[in-house]
Amino acid sequence: MLLIDKFLRNNKKSLDDIDVVYVNRGPGSFAGIRNSLSMIKALYITKKIDYYCFSFSDFEESKVVKYVDVPKLCVKYKLKKNLINPIYLS
Repeated sequence: MLLIDKFLRNNKKSLDDIDVVYVNRGPGSFAGIRNSLSMIKALYITKKIDYYCFSFSDFEESKVVKYVDVPKLCVKYKLKKNLINPIYLS
């Protein structure tokens, strides 16, 4: 959250200016991805900021994918929003 806060301050923005967040779900360390997704889920619950979870493997047909293309690709490949559903084991 500190990095997000710093990014927003550097760009003279606030969380109220954000409508949607795109989350890359990997590859990466399990703990890092889990922490990132937890923060995004918290923003969704508290600020109603929508989010998409994606992996670059979702866009296999596209030869070169840049981060700037991710919003359009999520629509093109019909990725669903809010795919994070916790599984609780007892």
